[in-house]
Amino acid sequence: MSKLIMVLPATFWQIPIVNKIKKMGHKTLLVNLYEDSPAFKIADYHEVADILDKERCLEIAKKYNVDAIISEECDIAMPTIAYVAEKMGLPSLGIRCAALYTNKFLMREFSSQLNLPYVDYKLCKTPKDVEVFFDELKCNIIIKPLDSNSSHGVFKITAKEQIHEKFDETISFSKVEKVVLAERYIEGTEFTIDGLKTTEGHVTLAISEKRHYKHNINIANELFFSHYNDRFDYDELRRVNDAFVNYSKLPYGTLTHAEYKYKDGKYYLIEIGARGGGNLISAVIVPLMSGVDNYAYLVNSALGFKPDPVSISKDCRDRCCVLYFFDTPGTGGKVVKIEGEDFLNENAYIIDHAFNFKVGDTIQKAVSDSARIGYYIAYEETCEGLRKLMDEINNRVKIIYEE
Repeated sequence: MSKLIMVLPATFWQIPIVNKIKKMGHKTLLVNLYEDSPAFKIADYHEVADILDKERCLEIAKKYNVDAIISEECDIAMPTIAYVAEKMGLPSLGIRCAALYTNKFLMREFSSQLNLPYVDYKLCKTPKDVEVFFDELKCNIIIKPLDSNSSHGVFKITAKEQIHEKFDETISFSKVEKVVLAERYIEGTEFTIDGLKTTEGHVTLAISEKRHYKHNINIANELFFSHYNDRFDYDELRRVNDAFVNYSKLPYGTLTHAEYKYKDGKYYLIEIGARGGGNLISAVIVPLMSGVDNYAYLVNSALGFKPDPVSISKDCRDRCCVLYFFDTPGTGGKVVKIEGEDFLNENAYIIDHAFNFKVGDTIQKAVSDSARIGYYIAYEETCEGLRKLMDEINNRVKIIYEE
């Protein structure tokens, strides 16, 4: 029987989950603040409203008498999802987990309670609070909003004067409470880990090793996915992440996306969300790397069904995949030509790509995750084969500026 599922928000990144819902035979109601929201075009119904306005979203849910409410690839929608679902008597991650999986301070507190690795941290209301923390540690720190996304307002602090330069911008991105989280900065390799909370516990479906832009170490430009890594113990990473999710009592059917840093033999949690990874990680890469239909699991769980257990397909265990973000050549400029896009379109192992600009636009170095100029997703059945394909893309695809 067809059901009506409410989805927040309605950006480009929600189009895959909307398409999945419709393919499963259900109808969709989308809510977002902007009338020209990309996913509105494929929705059965839509309403223009702020997804952070819980009462307004509840009014809309009651108006349409929705059967389920979900979000995907969006952290900031989760508190509203939990609130509306509770008021409507619908399945969801719950208000407590919505707070835990969006508030970075609560993530640190929970990690410390479980005796999982965590860095020194402090909740700061003023620049002076940050200065005291900086003086106590006598090392570099990082400041970040309490509950923002896309790396907005995240800065590495190496000198006191930088605190006053960056504090106001950082705190402006904190939503629930105007505070800043200050943490000891640790060097180390960064990882993402995507999974699914099932009826039998959390299952890891995809792990990536990250690389970052040279001009900004807080913005990733490559996520290389594999199930094994000769240099790092992925079983230990799975254990740490599973412990956090399982002890948090996150309900089954919830997708997860976490980021960790590896230092001195330990995996330190950077952040974790009760949603799939952005930039099509959950929509494209996780099914490709696992053979698991994670979106069907999410939708069925939100409708109150109890799905079967899942596991990674044997056919996927040696597969490797990459989410690569293009870099702006030099310092930027006015684009006159993009070379090699025909290769991106025609190669069967390059399954998606996009440029966030067109010929004639002026581009510059990315200042946040959402400001990256474009990406591609590619895979091969071996990691060696994928690296060769990446080299070929690098040689063929060029962005040419006006002289």
